[in-house]
Amino acid sequence: MLHFQNLSLRRGSKLLFEDANFQIHPGQKVGITGANGTGKSSLFALIRGTLQADSGDLKLPGEWVIAWVAQETPQDSRPAMEYVLDGDQELRQIEAAIEQAQTREDGHQLALLHGQFEQIGGYQARSRAGQLLNGLGFKPGDEQRPVTDFSGGWRMRLNLARALICRSDLLLLDEPTNHLDLDAVIWLENWLKRYPGTLLLISHDREFLDAVTDHIAHIEQGKLTLYSGNYSAFERIRAEQLANQQAEHLKQQREIAHIKSYVDRFRAKATKARQAQSRLKALERMELIAPAHVDSPFHFRFREPEKTPHPLLRLEDAAAGYGDKAIVSGIGMSLSPGDRIGLLGPNGAGKSTFIKLLSGNLPLMYGKLETAQDLKIGYFAQHQVEQLHPEHSPLEHLTQLDPQAREQALRDYLGGFGFPGDKALEKTAPFSGGEKSRLALALLIYQRPNLLLLDEPTNHLDLEMRQALATALQDFTGAMVIVSHDRHLLRVSTDELLLVHDGRVKEFEGSLDDYPGWLAAQRSRDPDATGTRTEPDNSAHKDRKQTKREAAARRQALQPLKNRVASAEKKLDQLHRQQKALETQLADNTLYETANKDKLKQLLADKAEVDARCEEQEMIWLEASEALECAESA
Repeated sequence: MLHFQNLSLRRGSKLLFEDANFQIHPGQKVGITGANGTGKSSLFALIRGTLQADSGDLKLPGEWVIAWVAQETPQDSRPAMEYVLDGDQELRQIEAAIEQAQTREDGHQLALLHGQFEQIGGYQARSRAGQLLNGLGFKPGDEQRPVTDFSGGWRMRLNLARALICRSDLLLLDEPTNHLDLDAVIWLENWLKRYPGTLLLISHDREFLDAVTDHIAHIEQGKLTLYSGNYSAFERIRAEQLANQQAEHLKQQREIAHIKSYVDRFRAKATKARQAQSRLKALERMELIAPAHVDSPFHFRFREPEKTPHPLLRLEDAAAGYGDKAIVSGIGMSLSPGDRIGLLGPNGAGKSTFIKLLSGNLPLMYGKLETAQDLKIGYFAQHQVEQLHPEHSPLEHLTQLDPQAREQALRDYLGGFGFPGDKALEKTAPFSGGEKSRLALALLIYQRPNLLLLDEPTNHLDLEMRQALATALQDFTGAMVIVSHDRHLLRVSTDELLLVHDGRVKEFEGSLDDYPGWLAAQRSRDPDATGTRTEPDNSAHKDRKQTKREAAARRQALQPLKNRVASAEKKLDQLHRQQKALETQLADNTLYETANKDKLKQLLADKAEVDARCEEQEMIWLEASEALECAESA
């Protein structure tokens, strides 16, 4: 386990946290939260051994294998599959030893090595890597493309796959969802739920934290505190603590005021001087209770658009794409003030293409696009962040938009986005990704758009800023269309969901909670889930009776395979229930007391056995599913 004992950490002269005392036990999944700059990533560096504690100790088992996501990707010309497999160092070591033994023609050593290779699941390693790449959104064939072919965001996905394939005891994930779309976030969420090791997760996605974690380690005001439960449970506990702290603070302030009044009144009187001095000393010894701090540093709202024409925009049988290839077509819709739309759809289906069409950044291939004369679009995408001038300050950026505005008014506005005082005068170049995203949003909002188009606006934003954006969007009176992997933002900001799939844009018949099920159904029908269209079936021209006979024969031939899949799913469901029951028992803190040592040991052994059986059954289910899918597509 990880044991934090009186641990204090600084970066330069800044104290991040001090006197941290708690334990993280094997198998626990802990979310690391706190505002940007409080020391979350520094904590990871400490655990990895690249940073030293200022005082206290951090102890963890020396034999633990630790996995984390590299922030840089080398210029590697090897296939993506080979790059990902490098994440399993033991696998690579045994492969190298096998190659050497073959060169020496050492049969005995080869037999031993092949036994080790089988024991670590080496024969299934490529299958595991393929599943990771597929889950993270890579298309069939991508696993053979050179790493250098991929863009920065896709290379980060490769780094994530490389960390996940490592058979680690401790997994450190720092904002793993930043470069993922919603489909990949949902897949990763389910993968992490099944991860058998200890997980430390830095994330600003509250729904992701809720689904994955069973503890929260929160850094605030120089303290690192561990809470039981997921993020929602932590928020409730913290709210209660802050309320109690504020009540105690106010009570203490009244007591201090009373003592000071007594001292001021009787210090000069000989008969009361001793009592006054005694109370003054008591006041000096009193440990002050700080006022509760609950305010977010971000306070902003959307100003009313200058004009709100109706409708703002109308599409008729519209199509958009690249070159002569239409990505989405047959679009018919209108946008009016008050429309609040979230876009769903598989990776690569055309959500960003649709947003670009609405923004005017992508020309219409055919069809009709009508816009109101007073349409004013606020479009946020990653390239807006990249277009900030590195040598200009936030104030200079804003002054360029409104040269006539008073400087103090602009500074007050920027303060609501986390650029107070001198921060508004600093150059943008050294800003973090979160600061640049906040500035880009501030500039967009200042222009008072009546149509908002937001393509992944929460990347690099912390929890406080995400909540401030969600709150502001609720009061926005114009129309908005949002693509986001942050389900909380979609849930609280949108009223309608559109599905981009199979080259079409249509209403999603269900809620956001139904979307993972829809994705799973699509994957079962199309394992590649590329969102591309299939060719029409020409069997309609066959004789009807012959068609029925063929269909009956096909169903009969497929039935044994379907039975195998159903049986595997049933056993897997039973094992998942056993996993959940054991995880619930292991979450009981009293279990880790000395008196319960034997019970803990047995539960951990049971959990390891069930995890192994679950992994074995998952492979059986996967093989059965693949066999069924191949038979169905034959």
